[in-house]
Amino acid sequence: MAEPAENRVGRDARQSGITEMVMSAGSVRIEELAEAFGVSVMTVHRDLDALAAQGLLRKTRGMATALASTLSESSTEYRTRLNASEKVALATVALGMIEPGQSIILDDSTTGLHLAAQLYQRQPLTVITNFQPVMDAVVTQPELALLALGGQYYPWCRAFMGSVTLGALRNLRADVFFMSTSAVTDGICFHQHHDTVLVKRAMFEAARTRIAYVDHSKFERRALHALGPLSEFDTVIVDAKTAGEHVQALRRDGANVVVAPEGTTAPDSSEA
Repeated sequence: MAEPAENRVGRDARQSGITEMVMSAGSVRIEELAEAFGVSVMTVHRDLDALAAQGLLRKTRGMATALASTLSESSTEYRTRLNASEKVALATVALGMIEPGQSIILDDSTTGLHLAAQLYQRQPLTVITNFQPVMDAVVTQPELALLALGGQYYPWCRAFMGSVTLGALRNLRADVFFMSTSAVTDGICFHQHHDTVLVKRAMFEAARTRIAYVDHSKFERRALHALGPLSEFDTVIVDAKTAGEHVQALRRDGANVVVAPEGTTAPDSSEA
């Protein structure tokens, strides 16, 4: 017998909450998770088994632990669901910084997916990306020219990286680059994977104008490899939930910070 839709929704939301809680803390007792989400320990065990199968968490000796590779980077599917409304707000503000006829670079961030869904409003455009989901979104729009960056394909992030990707970027000069980051520490962008840093830095160098969009959760995370300070970007867009202390610190560092209004929604894509 199929599981009722409302039960699936509750389960999915709970599992997303569990993943975020464990990733934020590093490790959490299973009993603590059961109490936090108002479910039985057995239910939490089932949730953790499902999350472990997705490669997001590890369950050991009464604890749920974030995998080292997912402390800042997790599956594209999970990242797409995380802070979705805030990412829409960031992307909508970013859209206002694009003019028809420009060439833009989008990285492998899921915030860029929300921007890609709105690009029909600025067509014609040339969109340059190494992110397969953005390619899939752009290729359906006849007035959006797609320049797909090839290279070695990494299934965990659904993106192309490596020497071929870097070589292609060295021969490009785009108008605007839009980028997000896994973590922000002391105003500096960090990523868990060095290959990702190399590609984003090459994208940065290939564009005349550089814009970062960063939701509030990135300021509470940690990752291994530094890309560079947010003050290097022409504009930094943050969401309304970003703590004032972070906004003030960025501005003291010289960053041009724009706060996306809370409740900003993307237009109906059916207008495309």
